Amino acid sequence: MRESLFIKKNQTKWSSLEQHLSKKTELPPSDLADLYLEISDDLNYARTFYPEGKAIVYLNHLVSQYHREVYRDKKVGLKGVLDFYTKDFPLMFYKYLPQLAISFFVFVLFAVMGAYSTQTDISFVRSILGDSYVNQTLANIDSGDPMAVYKKMNRMDMFMGITVNNIRVAITAFVAGIFLGVGTLLVLMYNGVMLGSFQYFFHAKDLLWESARTIWIHGTLEISVIVIAGCAGLVLGNGILFPGTFSRLHSFRRGMKDGVKILISTIPFFVIAGFLESFVTRLTQMPDALSILIILGSLTLIVFYYVYLPIKLFKKSNLCILILN
Repeated sequence: MRESLFIKKNQTKWSSLEQHLSKKTELPPSDLADLYLEISDDLNYARTFYPEGKAIVYLNHLVSQYHREVYRDKKVGLKGVLDFYTKDFPLMFYKYLPQLAISFFVFVLFAVMGAYSTQTDISFVRSILGDSYVNQTLANIDSGDPMAVYKKMNRMDMFMGITVNNIRVAITAFVAGIFLGVGTLLVLMYNGVMLGSFQYFFHAKDLLWESARTIWIHGTLEISVIVIAGCAGLVLGNGILFPGTFSRLHSFRRGMKDGVKILISTIPFFVIAGFLESFVTRLTQMPDALSILIILGSLTLIVFYYVYLPIKLFKKSNLCILILN
């Protein structure tokens, strides 16, 4: 390709970054990062095929400007953390809502399959949860306290153990995405089957409501965030499978970076879930209305942060661009 054709083909893309840097337009952080990667690829291409051309000078200047802006505006401390959770991450997460939907669908599908398998053969639950857990739960049911398992451990030890374990599961779901997303789907499958068989086991003992109103006090956040970690794993897998206009290495790096951001966003929710399971779930005598309030409040928080807020910020950023143009 002649250099003049190369410049003509990419001029619109380069102008978009130039206008952003000159404050004439405002690009969402996720779009800006993608644009920078594309222009970096263009610079590498120009260095290879037009080492003495004028495109290198222009692209070098453009990339240098971008770096200066990033490091000048880099946020540190508490404000940086708050901006990440309230602005930067939700706006970036908007483009991954399809992966979130797939993760949710896979989890629910296998939860239904787990429930159906247990309905067909009640012993199936033992192969999933283990004989020890099932036997202990049966003993608790016979003693008149089906949810006693949540009352035996020291509160603080339980909080630390559960929170660390939940984060471990989330990291596993994410890292497994490196196997082209298949590993993540397997993690979602196992956890979905486990949940479905677990809940049907209580249904078979006429304790579905008793278990649901207790377990979902912490389970609403815990299960939701496992699904979100599954989304992070699918983002990583898609970065390898579908590089689009990027090189496969750049696409993998972008998938890894965005997947880590998704994973980091879940940490506060896992902490809250661990607190609820350790300090609140054990209060099995609380009124049903209070249990329902906590469950609905947790669900509302998840839907607001991972669905409503990304859509709202994306629409707002697009509106700002239209006004500036």
